[in-house]
Amino acid sequence: MVKKKNKPEVKNRKLIAFTNPKSRVSEQFRTLRTNLHFSSPDGDIQSLAITSASHSEGKSTTASNLAIVFAQEGKRVLLIDADMRKPTMHETFKITNTRGLSSVLTRQIALKVAIQSAEIKNLDLLPCGPIPPNPAELLSSHSMDLFFEQALDTYDLLIFDTPPVLSVTDSVILANKCEGTLLVVNSGKTEREYALRAKEALTASTKTRLLGAVINNVKVQKDAAYEQYYGTDS
Repeated sequence: MVKKKNKPEVKNRKLIAFTNPKSRVSEQFRTLRTNLHFSSPDGDIQSLAITSASHSEGKSTTASNLAIVFAQEGKRVLLIDADMRKPTMHETFKITNTRGLSSVLTRQIALKVAIQSAEIKNLDLLPCGPIPPNPAELLSSHSMDLFFEQALDTYDLLIFDTPPVLSVTDSVILANKCEGTLLVVNSGKTEREYALRAKEALTASTKTRLLGAVINNVKVQKDAAYEQYYGTDS
């Protein structure tokens, strides 16, 4: 008798909104979700870019957990690794990265072929795919505009994990295409000057709608029965 294989379980500690949905950290992601709803009273945001000033501030973890809480709410969510210089989604979700966003934008494969399941209800993933030599050109191309049209035919919300805004222009390009942008700031690492420069870079274009900042890695007193926000990746 052949033993039936179970679906792989998402156990990565970085995906706390899935692995420990009752934690206070998960509740903060749900609060962020609520605040995003309030930021667009005339209709739900359909595309969201997540960025940071520099590396290792928690933007990828924020993007992943925010995608999870929106999916838990019942929205059909596509999480996209648009950091085509230092992708991490495939490591976080334990999926392959042999095809993805770069493959779609260069028209090597169709979008529906590149998408992978997160094994979380209502959440699908589009990893980076092979790292291209020209990420900024791909993100600003007509193929990217077509990608938005095709993806929004299927999904209620597109969440883009983008590179740090002070490193390359990729984040600004996507911020101009998305309906909203969030800037992740690491309270124990990000210098005020860098945060302000990142904000200025994002708001220099009238097309960018900066919805606010996510303060990450905040320490609070344990005797107040709170948890410390966990360390995160880039």
